Amino acid sequence: MRQGIVQPTTENIKSAAEQLAEGNMVVFPTETVYGLGGNAYNDTAVAKIFSCKNRPEFNPLSVCYASLELASADVFVNEEASLLAKYFLPGPVTMLLKRKPDARLSWLCSAGLETIGIRIPDHPVAQALLAHLPFPLAAPSANQSGKISPTSAADVADAMETESLCIIDGGSCKIGIESTIVDLSGANPIIVRLGAVGKNEISAKCGWSFSENNFPTPAKQLKHYAPGKKIMLDCRSADTSDALLAFGTPFPNSCAHTLNLSAAGDLHEAAANLFAMIRQLDKTDALGICVMPIPNTGIGVSINDRLQKAAAASALF
Repeated sequence: MRQGIVQPTTENIKSAAEQLAEGNMVVFPTETVYGLGGNAYNDTAVAKIFSCKNRPEFNPLSVCYASLELASADVFVNEEASLLAKYFLPGPVTMLLKRKPDARLSWLCSAGLETIGIRIPDHPVAQALLAHLPFPLAAPSANQSGKISPTSAADVADAMETESLCIIDGGSCKIGIESTIVDLSGANPIIVRLGAVGKNEISAKCGWSFSENNFPTPAKQLKHYAPGKKIMLDCRSADTSDALLAFGTPFPNSCAHTLNLSAAGDLHEAAANLFAMIRQLDKTDALGICVMPIPNTGIGVSINDRLQKAAAASALF
């Protein structure tokens, strides 16, 4: 397995694609910044991204496709998306679109939400890599969470633990700042994050107007999935009317609905199963969801952060 900085030869891109197919991560260039890529259809691969970035919470990740046509297998492409794509894709714009019921995308990519950020990168190396893959790439910036986004392969090597990472060197990113995020999932287009493409450019091409109210406050930018049932944390017992979300060996219980994040006590497996299992239990006839204690180490910190947010949200019902 090729590791470290490699040149974007056909052989190296093919090798990188093989690594991604095996559930590993690969760093690749885009026109904005370098991305930390993993199979967006593979829950465990996406969980590794959060762990590698030391991301303290499960914020949504954008997903890279080679084309909007390919993305349409997983999301609903509406008229607004087609119009924006006509003028700006491939390019430095991320579109928030509603996922299809049969989408194969990991729920970790969207932090459990029904919308997903779609990117069609305008970089020959990114496009060459995607052309070798039968799946899209979850791809946040290839840096430690909260640090400056990398715009060269050397930046990535300096900023991250890269001993086990393949970094495809595509030179310096021609834009160097993150993409503009436009939410197209509602009644009106909303700019969620300003980036490489300005709102005036979008307005001029698409005929849309953006008022100041179109820009969410930072607290609203990173929304999280809130279950309908009450979430109870650090449980060591459960009523028969409740569902159990276990970790490791379940305690003796008579719950009608029980799912185990990881019977082996593997935190990466637990992270991979988190959103899907919460959703499954949320659809049962249980009154609440009891969650066994999760070790607050490594990616367990992110799991507990998400669970605490879910518990806080469920307490409002």
